[in-house]
Amino acid sequence: MDSQRVHLPARGARPFLGLSMTAVLIGGALWHGVAAQSPAANPASVHASPPAVARDIGAGRTSYADLVKLVAPSVVTIRVEGRAEASQTSLDQDELLRRFFGDRQGARGPARQPKAHGLGSGVVVSADGYILTNHHVVNGADDIKVDLQDGRTVKATLVGSDQPSDLALLKVAAAGLKAVPVGNSDAVEVGDVVLAIGNPLGIGQTVTMGIVSAKSRATGLGEGGYEDFLQTDAPINRGNSGGALISMKGELIGINSQIMSPSGGNIGIGFAIPSNMAKHVMSALRTDGHVRRASWACRCRTSRRTWLTA
Repeated sequence: MDSQRVHLPARGARPFLGLSMTAVLIGGALWHGVAAQSPAANPASVHASPPAVARDIGAGRTSYADLVKLVAPSVVTIRVEGRAEASQTSLDQDELLRRFFGDRQGARGPARQPKAHGLGSGVVVSADGYILTNHHVVNGADDIKVDLQDGRTVKATLVGSDQPSDLALLKVAAAGLKAVPVGNSDAVEVGDVVLAIGNPLGIGQTVTMGIVSAKSRATGLGEGGYEDFLQTDAPINRGNSGGALISMKGELIGINSQIMSPSGGNIGIGFAIPSNMAKHVMSALRTDGHVRRASWACRCRTSRRTWLTA
């Protein structure tokens, strides 16, 4: 009996031991399968999952239509006309035309005075008709007209102009104007997304997008002491001058003014006058018609780069 008692448990353990070994094998297989699917064991799965920053950007806004609808009515087209000094070539051409087609004004009529036409952009900054633009857009103009976004064209009066900051303030008598809120340009950071709105090359209102590329830039084209540009890669071309640089809050943070280009076209380097400077100049122009500054001499080194007013 003692021997049977000893061998009975041994015989009963064999099937139990077999079941235990099977359970261990099955559990190991399951663990191996789970481990194989984990990112640490599968390098391909690690690369397939984007980093947190990329996921945040990818999940961001896909349209700026709401911002454009908000601020586009505040951006206008400015058309100017002024006297131009006729060159010898233009006089020769006029004389040639008179010889072949006659002079409609008669032989004793006054000679035709050539006109210079210009086009730029502007921003409505108050609902009572004040419009901010660039000095170089309206400099020397005898007649200034503003094309509003609702299709109206109204005559504008020059309130004041400031060459050092390249800013000018216009006034129109028109109802139903929508002013863009003016933001704090000091709070702008490099890398912020911005929209540039204006009328490049006279093709009509155009919206482009970019980022703030740098701050506190000086181009040397104007008086360096009053240059504190925001640099942007938002496409800006001729005709964008005086247009708006808009933040993602729908606020005016700059007045587009210059581009750097060897060809005259956009290469992704544009400059806007910060809104904080514009607010100061605008206030002085509205009150006195000019900006009072202490007189001082500025000796600036001339750069060989090609800087153009937009």
